[in-house]
Amino acid sequence: MWTTDLGGGVHAIDTLMSGYSGITAGYLVLADRPCLVETGTAKSAPIVRQALAEHDLGPADLATVVVTHIHLDHAGGVGDIAAAYPNAEVVVHELGARHLVDPSKLMASAQRVYGPLMDEVFGPLLPTAAERVRAVGDEARIDLGGGRGLDVRYSPGHAKHHVALFDDSTGDLYVGDAAGIYVPEVDLLRPATPPPDFDLDTALASLRAFRERRPRRLLFSHYGPVDHVEDILDRSEEELRLWVELVGEARGNELDLDHAVGLVRERTADRYAAIRTDPELDEKFERLNSFAANIVGINRWLDRLEGRTYDFGDAAGATPPLAG
Repeated sequence: MWTTDLGGGVHAIDTLMSGYSGITAGYLVLADRPCLVETGTAKSAPIVRQALAEHDLGPADLATVVVTHIHLDHAGGVGDIAAAYPNAEVVVHELGARHLVDPSKLMASAQRVYGPLMDEVFGPLLPTAAERVRAVGDEARIDLGGGRGLDVRYSPGHAKHHVALFDDSTGDLYVGDAAGIYVPEVDLLRPATPPPDFDLDTALASLRAFRERRPRRLLFSHYGPVDHVEDILDRSEEELRLWVELVGEARGNELDLDHAVGLVRERTADRYAAIRTDPELDEKFERLNSFAANIVGINRWLDRLEGRTYDFGDAAGATPPLAG
């Protein structure tokens, strides 16, 4: 019901995050050793389980669960899915692995950020037994059976615990959030630069590594498949550079956060016109990928780069993004 056949044994799962369609995708790879890429939130776990059941995968059949990074919109359902599929190995970057085994610090941090939205949108990340978790470094391979596999490559910039996955049998590259947020309704791209880990230089290096793999298709966690690969990667780099430039301008003009948001919205109005002229779409993607969160993330990187702290003012009132 919530799955789309993308060919090559790959099925996109709409996790219906926060009740929205088209925000967060999981991907089921039906190979000899079936693999789930991204679980979505804990609240989405029943939808993901139902999608797997519709493809005749029972509790003993899922071989691997892999998450591109440990943000709760991508990995919040790991504990639930691991419990439901006890034979599945959970693959995650080594910098995030401990948080899947003991989620207490990650959950406490998320509770401070999201407050009441934690229960409404995400739900609790349940712990996964350490022996079920495979922590990977810069490179690894996930065996899909029959000679097929996913090459795992470290791809920081959005998050320090981010990996991308390449399937050389299909040419699919699972980019997580490392190439930004894709808006399929209008074929637009927005950057994903939330705090605390955004780093422009490493983000651009990850995009260069993506180009070197020459993928046939990009599979975005937010949201869906893209086959005009070079164009989208070019646009991803362009968006990152533009937003960094605009946040630098806001810092130079000593703007507070509200006025910085106003500046960036004004300067990108033409670029995102197709989103902004659709109020429902604009609300959906502002909740998913808020201007304020992106600005704060870039500001933190500029603080590190310039060796000084710029305070945009109290950002506590800014609506935190649901995804990122």
